[in-house]
Amino acid sequence: MPLLNTLATPYADALLQVGESRQETDRLAEEAQQLLQVWHASESLRDAMRSPVLSVDSKKNALAALFQKDISPAMANLLKLLADRQRIGVLDAVLERFLELYRQLRGIALAEVVSASPLSDDQLSRLTDKVKTVAGSSRVELRQSVDPSLIGGFVVRIGSQVIDSSLLGQVRRLGLSLARAS
Repeated sequence: MPLLNTLATPYADALLQVGESRQETDRLAEEAQQLLQVWHASESLRDAMRSPVLSVDSKKNALAALFQKDISPAMANLLKLLADRQRIGVLDAVLERFLELYRQLRGIALAEVVSASPLSDDQLSRLTDKVKTVAGSSRVELRQSVDPSLIGGFVVRIGSQVIDSSLLGQVRRLGLSLARAS
């Protein structure tokens, strides 16, 4: 991933600077998240943008048709620039790096939450408060996913810190304790 970061950082940094100068960084962050959702959900879009068979103009036209109405001029310019430089295939890396820089700038902690089942709004609210305390940040962005193999509970990752309150984690810890005791 360091190579992708090296490639993605200049584009991400430029987008952040443009956003800051136009006072639309928050909007760009929302657009980046929406574009990432579409990018990850559509294998055909990724394949088309990475295809050496499609011309740069075809890719730019497809991107404009898909996103022009939903994105700001700054984001549209980024998509065109990436297509022109034949870097649109790494759009996800550029947007992820932009969001990292955005969170650093705004002091937002990223917490990845994996739960055995979807969390309710009340559970998310309480978890967000706990994560703010652990992260030492007043703002937190939660990324949620569901993994039924956890059996129950959840696992939270904040940077390199992991909080495992899943039943699977408890069973593992119990097994380790029993192994040490025998």
